[in-house]
Amino acid sequence: MRFAFDSLSAPERYQLMVSTIVPRPIAWVVTKDAKGVTNAAPYSLFNMFSDDPPILAIGNGPSPRTGTRKDTARNILETRRFTVCLVPESAAEQMNVTATDLPPEVDELALAGLTEVPFGDGAPRIGESPVAFDCELFQAIELGRHLLVLGRVVAMEIRDDCVLDAERKHVDTPRLGLIGRTGGGGYVRLTDRLEIPRLTPEQALARARC
Repeated sequence: MRFAFDSLSAPERYQLMVSTIVPRPIAWVVTKDAKGVTNAAPYSLFNMFSDDPPILAIGNGPSPRTGTRKDTARNILETRRFTVCLVPESAAEQMNVTATDLPPEVDELALAGLTEVPFGDGAPRIGESPVAFDCELFQAIELGRHLLVLGRVVAMEIRDDCVLDAERKHVDTPRLGLIGRTGGGGYVRLTDRLEIPRLTPEQALARARC
Protein backbone atom coordinates (compact mmCIF):
# COMPACT_ATOMS: atom_id res chain seq x y z
CA MET A 1 0.00 0.00 0.00
CA ARG A 2 1.34 3.40 -1.01
CA PHE A 3 1.05 6.39 1.34
CA ALA A 4 1.45 9.84 -0.24
CA PHE A 5 2.97 11.92 2.54
CA ASP A 6 1.78 15.24 1.11
CA SER A 7 -1.79 14.15 1.84
CA LEU A 8 -1.10 13.00 5.42
CA SER A 9 -0.98 14.94 8.66
CA ALA A 10 2.24 15.14 10.69
CA PRO A 11 0.92 12.63 13.30
CA GLU A 12 0.02 10.20 10.54
CA ARG A 13 3.47 10.48 8.96
CA TYR A 14 5.03 10.05 12.40
CA GLN A 15 3.00 6.91 13.07
CA LEU A 16 4.05 5.29 9.79
CA MET A 17 7.73 6.19 10.15
CA VAL A 18 8.26 5.17 13.78
CA SER A 19 6.39 1.90 13.21
CA THR A 20 8.69 0.86 10.37
CA ILE A 21 12.08 2.50 11.01
CA VAL A 22 12.97 0.11 13.80
CA PRO A 23 14.66 -0.54 16.09
CA ARG A 24 15.86 2.95 16.98
CA PRO A 25 18.51 3.59 19.66
CA ILE A 26 17.42 5.83 22.50
CA ALA A 27 19.34 8.98 23.39
CA TRP A 28 18.79 9.69 27.07
CA VAL A 29 19.75 13.37 26.88
CA VAL A 30 20.92 15.16 30.03
CA THR A 31 21.23 18.95 30.06
CA LYS A 32 21.46 21.83 32.51
CA ASP A 33 19.77 25.17 32.10
CA ALA A 34 21.48 28.52 32.66
CA LYS A 35 20.60 28.31 36.38
CA GLY A 36 22.11 24.84 36.74
CA VAL A 37 18.85 22.85 36.95
CA THR A 38 19.30 19.36 35.51
CA ASN A 39 16.93 17.98 32.88
CA ALA A 40 16.81 14.48 31.38
CA ALA A 41 14.62 13.09 28.61
CA PRO A 42 14.74 10.16 26.17
CA TYR A 43 14.68 10.61 22.37
CA SER A 44 14.39 7.82 19.81
CA LEU A 45 14.83 10.15 16.82
CA PHE A 46 18.56 9.65 17.29
CA ASN A 47 21.67 8.11 15.75
CA MET A 48 25.33 8.68 14.83
CA PHE A 49 26.10 10.29 11.48
CA SER A 50 29.84 10.84 11.30
CA ASP A 51 33.09 9.74 12.92
CA ASP A 52 35.25 12.61 11.63
CA PRO A 53 34.03 14.83 13.15
CA PRO A 54 32.24 12.47 15.57
CA ILE A 55 28.62 13.60 15.29
CA LEU A 56 25.43 12.45 17.00
CA ALA A 57 22.04 13.76 15.84
CA ILE A 58 18.84 14.16 17.85
CA GLY A 59 15.44 15.18 16.48
CA ASN A 60 13.68 17.31 19.11
CA GLY A 61 9.97 18.00 18.62
CA PRO A 62 7.77 20.47 20.52
CA SER A 63 6.35 19.80 23.95
CA PRO A 64 2.90 18.17 23.68
CA ARG A 65 1.99 20.02 26.89
CA THR A 66 2.81 23.55 25.72
CA GLY A 67 3.47 23.26 21.97
CA THR A 68 6.74 25.14 22.49
CA ARG A 69 10.38 24.05 22.41
CA LYS A 70 11.21 21.36 24.98
CA ASP A 71 13.57 21.98 27.89
CA THR A 72 16.24 19.79 26.29
CA ALA A 73 16.48 21.85 23.10
CA ARG A 74 16.26 25.13 24.97
CA ASN A 75 19.05 24.11 27.37
CA ILE A 76 21.31 22.92 24.55
CA LEU A 77 20.89 26.21 22.69
CA GLU A 78 21.63 28.15 25.89
CA THR A 79 24.64 26.20 27.19
CA ARG A 80 25.85 24.43 24.01
CA ARG A 81 26.61 21.29 26.02
CA PHE A 82 24.72 18.05 26.63
CA THR A 83 25.26 14.42 27.54
CA VAL A 84 23.79 11.44 25.69
CA CYS A 85 23.39 8.25 27.73
CA LEU A 86 22.19 4.98 26.24
CA VAL A 87 19.41 3.08 27.99
CA PRO A 88 19.92 -0.40 29.48
CA GLU A 89 16.96 -2.68 30.13
CA SER A 90 17.70 -2.48 33.85
CA ALA A 91 16.80 1.24 33.81
CA ALA A 92 13.88 1.08 31.36
CA GLU A 93 11.22 1.95 33.95
CA GLN A 94 13.25 4.91 35.22
CA MET A 95 13.75 6.07 31.64
CA ASN A 96 9.99 5.99 31.19
CA VAL A 97 9.60 8.32 34.18
CA THR A 98 11.94 10.84 32.57
CA ALA A 99 9.86 10.70 29.37
CA THR A 100 7.05 12.54 31.20
CA ASP A 101 6.52 16.10 29.95
CA LEU A 102 7.20 17.97 33.19
CA PRO A 103 7.72 21.67 34.04
CA PRO A 104 11.31 23.01 33.64
CA GLU A 105 11.93 23.28 37.39
CA VAL A 106 11.50 19.51 37.93
CA ASP A 107 14.73 17.47 38.11
CA GLU A 108 13.81 14.28 36.22
CA LEU A 109 16.88 12.38 37.45
CA ALA A 110 15.94 12.96 41.08
CA LEU A 111 12.29 12.14 40.37
CA ALA A 112 13.24 8.81 38.76
CA GLY A 113 15.77 7.94 41.47
CA LEU A 114 18.69 8.02 39.05
CA THR A 115 22.31 8.76 39.91
CA GLU A 116 23.78 12.03 38.65
CA VAL A 117 27.51 11.66 37.95
CA PRO A 118 29.80 14.60 37.02
CA PHE A 119 30.99 14.26 33.44
CA GLY A 120 33.59 16.59 31.93
CA ASP A 121 32.74 20.27 31.61
CA GLY A 122 29.17 19.75 30.44
CA ALA A 123 26.04 18.11 31.77
CA PRO A 124 26.29 15.11 34.12
CA ARG A 125 25.86 11.52 33.00
CA ILE A 126 23.43 8.95 34.37
CA GLY A 127 25.23 6.43 36.57
CA GLU A 128 22.82 3.62 35.65
CA SER A 129 23.71 3.92 31.95
CA PRO A 130 26.64 1.82 30.68
CA VAL A 131 27.49 4.30 27.90
CA ALA A 132 27.62 8.10 27.92
CA PHE A 133 28.75 10.68 25.35
CA ASP A 134 29.92 14.15 26.37
CA CYS A 135 28.76 16.43 23.54
CA GLU A 136 29.03 20.06 22.50
CA LEU A 137 26.61 21.69 20.08
CA PHE A 138 27.95 21.45 16.54
CA GLN A 139 24.89 22.75 14.68
CA ALA A 140 21.16 23.23 15.23
CA ILE A 141 18.87 23.04 12.21
CA GLU A 142 15.21 24.04 12.16
CA LEU A 143 13.14 21.32 10.45
CA GLY A 144 9.56 22.54 10.56
CA ARG A 145 8.32 21.90 14.08
CA HIS A 146 11.45 19.92 14.95
CA LEU A 147 14.93 21.06 15.89
CA LEU A 148 17.69 18.80 14.60
CA VAL A 149 20.57 18.96 17.08
CA LEU A 150 23.99 17.87 15.85
CA GLY A 151 26.41 17.25 18.68
CA ARG A 152 30.16 16.76 18.42
CA VAL A 153 31.35 14.05 20.79
CA VAL A 154 34.12 15.33 23.07
CA ALA A 155 34.53 12.14 25.08
CA MET A 156 32.68 8.98 26.00
CA GLU A 157 32.47 6.74 29.04
CA ILE A 158 31.88 2.96 28.83
CA ARG A 159 31.38 0.77 31.89
CA ASP A 160 34.64 -1.08 32.54
CA ASP A 161 33.17 -4.60 32.41
CA CYS A 162 31.80 -3.87 28.92
CA VAL A 163 35.23 -3.09 27.44
CA LEU A 164 36.85 -6.21 25.98
CA ASP A 165 40.08 -4.60 24.78
CA ALA A 166 40.73 -0.93 25.51
CA GLU A 167 43.79 -0.78 23.25
CA ARG A 168 41.87 -2.10 20.22
CA LYS A 169 38.64 -0.28 21.24
CA HIS A 170 36.63 -3.52 21.30
CA VAL A 171 33.37 -3.37 23.25
CA ASP A 172 31.18 -6.22 24.48
CA THR A 173 28.00 -4.85 22.89
CA PRO A 174 25.59 -7.54 24.19
CA ARG A 175 26.83 -6.98 27.75
CA LEU A 176 25.68 -3.35 27.57
CA GLY A 177 22.12 -4.68 27.78
CA LEU A 178 20.71 -1.78 25.79
CA ILE A 179 17.14 -1.44 24.57
CA GLY A 180 15.78 0.24 21.42
CA ARG A 181 12.46 1.76 20.48
CA THR A 182 9.86 0.41 18.07
CA GLY A 183 6.37 1.71 17.32
CA GLY A 184 3.88 2.79 20.01
CA GLY A 185 5.05 1.77 23.48
CA GLY A 186 7.23 -1.05 22.14
CA TYR A 187 10.89 -1.67 22.95
CA VAL A 188 13.39 -4.34 21.90
CA ARG A 189 16.41 -5.94 23.55
CA LEU A 190 19.84 -6.57 22.01
CA THR A 191 19.86 -10.19 23.16
CA ASP A 192 18.75 -11.62 19.81
CA ARG A 193 21.59 -10.92 17.38
CA LEU A 194 22.13 -12.10 13.81
CA GLU A 195 25.81 -12.24 12.77
CA ILE A 196 26.41 -11.80 9.02
CA PRO A 197 30.09 -11.49 8.04
CA ARG A 198 30.87 -8.72 5.53
CA LEU A 199 31.70 -10.02 2.05
CA THR A 200 34.77 -9.08 0.06
CA PRO A 201 34.11 -7.70 -3.45
CA GLU A 202 35.26 -11.05 -4.88
CA GLN A 203 32.85 -12.99 -2.69
CA ALA A 204 29.95 -10.70 -3.58
CA LEU A 205 30.65 -11.08 -7.30
CA ALA A 206 30.97 -14.84 -6.96
CA ARG A 207 27.60 -15.04 -5.20
CA ALA A 208 25.97 -12.94 -7.93
CA ARG A 209 27.18 -15.40 -10.58
CA CYS A 210 25.63 -18.39 -8.79
